[in-house]
Amino acid sequence: MDETQAKQQATEVPITQTTTNLSRKEVQALDVDIYRDTFIRYMGYSNEVGEAFRPLVPKSIVAASYGMAIGYVCTDTFDKSLRAQMAGSSQREVAIRAADVFSWQMLASVILPGLAINRITAVSKLMLRKSPAIVLKTLPTVIGLASIPLIVHPIDSLVDRFMDATFRQTVR
Repeated sequence: MDETQAKQQATEVPITQTTTNLSRKEVQALDVDIYRDTFIRYMGYSNEVGEAFRPLVPKSIVAASYGMAIGYVCTDTFDKSLRAQMAGSSQREVAIRAADVFSWQMLASVILPGLAINRITAVSKLMLRKSPAIVLKTLPTVIGLASIPLIVHPIDSLVDRFMDATFRQTVR
């Protein structure tokens, strides 16, 4: 069984009396985490776009991109906390859920990817230091932007393993 099939089976919702009028696809759509399983996940990477454009734009634009990414993190945290509370979780469970989501998202969406793209762009600029000015300003940005899709899944996996070994072990 490949990874896609395993994920599909793991997210399948059993058909019950309340969902019998829905197709299997509609039932699965109810269980999709829009903040991690859809294109909205890339909103958390807005600061990486800012980092990639750092050589070309004012620092205030880069800072604004971090604001947008942190807004995404807070929205996901609020959504997951509210869902836990509405499902009848205790205040402690809601707080743990909020801390888990916030920590995971800050690491996986803001801190580690921002650092990675910042360093990729800086190293690219350093390697191209003898190039013409137009190349020195634009190519590091292109390299940084092209790197974003390549770092998403490895960083997500790394943060999952880190959270499992630290925070999630502690709160059990």
